[in-house]
Amino acid sequence: MSPVRQISSTDFRIAHRGTSREINRQIVLNLVRTHQPISRAELARLMGVRRGVISRLVQDLLDTGLVFEGAKGDSQGGRKPQHLFIETRRRCAVAIDISASRTLLQVTDPLGHPLHDIEELPTTEDAGELIQLLARRIKVLLAHPGAGECLGIGLVVAGLVDTEGGRLLRAPTLGWKDVALRAPLEEATGYRVFIENSTKAGALAQLWEVRDTPLPDGPLVFVNASDGVGVGIALDGQLMRGARNGAGEFGHIPIDMDGPVCACGSRGCWEAYASVRATVARYLGTSLSWPACSKPALTVPAIVDRARGGEAHARQVLDETGEFLGRGLAMVIKALQPSRIYMSGEITEGWEFVEAGVRRVLRELALTPDDAEIEIVIVPVGDQPRLRGAAALVTSPAFAAPVVA
Repeated sequence: MSPVRQISSTDFRIAHRGTSREINRQIVLNLVRTHQPISRAELARLMGVRRGVISRLVQDLLDTGLVFEGAKGDSQGGRKPQHLFIETRRRCAVAIDISASRTLLQVTDPLGHPLHDIEELPTTEDAGELIQLLARRIKVLLAHPGAGECLGIGLVVAGLVDTEGGRLLRAPTLGWKDVALRAPLEEATGYRVFIENSTKAGALAQLWEVRDTPLPDGPLVFVNASDGVGVGIALDGQLMRGARNGAGEFGHIPIDMDGPVCACGSRGCWEAYASVRATVARYLGTSLSWPACSKPALTVPAIVDRARGGEAHARQVLDETGEFLGRGLAMVIKALQPSRIYMSGEITEGWEFVEAGVRRVLRELALTPDDAEIEIVIVPVGDQPRLRGAAALVTSPAFAAPVVA
């Protein structure tokens, strides 16, 4: 998958003579996405260009079906303005999130808004069996009259992904190695499939989210603490992938060389201390691992409920998880120095018991007071950032900055 870079809707430069008209058209498209409903006059004001220029660019977008004209707005003394919207009608994308404990499936519109409730499927030990199960459900969902044209399928999975070859190279928590995902799902459904690591997809969801205020300068960092621990990074409007799409694997950096054996086979990885599996194992006083593609005997939300009920052991375990999270976050901060960290995953459901441990360790290990007090924004599990990222794999290229030679 070629790099997809976001155009900022607050910090952009208009293309002038000698540069591509496509750049300006993409700026208009993104301004419609972030400000809709919006008129041509408002677009001209935001871009600082004449109405005639905007009219030609908007007509291009109308001709390609990327935007449509909706209801007219209130008059400010002249003709009523015609409002523009992103075309989300009669089009959809399929989003899939595969993790060890469950697989989630949802159909969204081109802006990532859900068209129906999330479906939860069991993650089977055999990847081929899961692909066929997903294909059958996708066909049922897309047969619904309200679905419209499917633009593609975004599939995200917890593991190392070869995005070009469409393969999952390794997923320790799933127990899968070198598994073809794209080709069999495309063959079974007839739709184009985009695959990505699930934590990178979480970063992608934050990158493309429509928000009132712009993202802060510097790296965008998304941390997911779930069955495993992963870090997704975006810089200058696009995902940081590395030479083989493995950038951000902080979860498999050891924080204690004599620690427990991680699912990846190494000892003392950050994931072996700060994941759901590690937290449940500490609470139960058992070993870290359980069979791949299975749910734990106890969940983190259940431990959180016990902590809220006053159980001292549950509170202690969650506080310890916070300390281990803090150790890994200190690595992330020293390596990337973001101004904000987005944090998600089941561990965050007990953030009121986890945060104190995180801050305690950051104040001990951070190089500066500012790093110790870094802003940590919790992205609730219910927001489904990985599923939203899966949908963005399909839909974001239409809004991306064009490649200019």
